[in-house]
Amino acid sequence: MNNKEKYYLALKQNNGRLNEMDLGESLGFEDERTRQIIVELMEEYRIAYLQNGNCNYSLMKGVRGKNRKNLF
Repeated sequence: MNNKEKYYLALKQNNGRLNEMDLGESLGFEDERTRQIIVELMEEYRIAYLQNGNCNYSLMKGVRGKNRKNLF
């Protein structure tokens, strides 16, 4: 499993308890790598900037079209 998938699954399980940078740190990522992963996930429409508890990002629901293939 690559770092992006690991972060995505952790974000899903996190449910807004930790902010996005602390979540990345808990997975052993440096801040710059965490930001890069967030940007990649946003470009794939898998997450969106939407405050969810302490975290500023939420999972996208109902992804359709060409980006759907990236989910599986």
